[in-house]
Amino acid sequence: MKLFLDTANLDEIREGVRWGVLKGVTTNPTLIGKEEQDFLPLVKEICSIVEGEVSIETASDDPDLLIRQGHEIAQIADNAVVKISISPNGLSATRKLSDEGIKVNVTLCFSPTQALLAAEAGAHIISPFLGRLDDIATDGLRLLSDICEIYATQGYQTQVLAASLRHPVHVVEAARMGADIGTMPFKVFEALVKHPLTDAGFKKFSDDWDQAKPHLGELLPSMQEA
Repeated sequence: MKLFLDTANLDEIREGVRWGVLKGVTTNPTLIGKEEQDFLPLVKEICSIVEGEVSIETASDDPDLLIRQGHEIAQIADNAVVKISISPNGLSATRKLSDEGIKVNVTLCFSPTQALLAAEAGAHIISPFLGRLDDIATDGLRLLSDICEIYATQGYQTQVLAASLRHPVHVVEAARMGADIGTMPFKVFEALVKHPLTDAGFKKFSDDWDQAKPHLGELLPSMQEA
């Protein structure tokens, strides 16, 4: 499962890239607005930092305007993906853009039927929102499982992007169910690497090294600095 960050914060994205595991970024109007920067320079910078796909969301439900925005977003960078909310007009725009070879991420998916429609419209990615369903006492992971099963059975090529991941358990279960991509806030991304036994073990090894180093004779140059 490819790991994406759901953010428009450049510092977070650079840090994720530094780890060597970040495969892409998803954005939305809320995340873009939080950064209080000019839209076009910001999204261009994100696309330049990340080698993988960057989903950039449209801002309309008018079919003609969606097509125009889709064309403009696709021209921002080779790795830009057009993000469109699911609706009748959104599906129509997805079909037309997909037929032109433009990649579309159909977002705000909350049911298997919506996912089925998106795949039939030629979506490159479908984004079911797990956490938002959990917030209303509905099983978001069940939705993800249903979509992955339907797509596998029907042979759809649309990638399943598990969105609105709120904690590491969401990430693990999304991977277990076969999601192609998991996107998450930076705080969840950071939590994936943390474990109290790792921290305790590293401290023990570091303390033991400090005690043993004076008695170990010749060391590698870099170990002398540790």
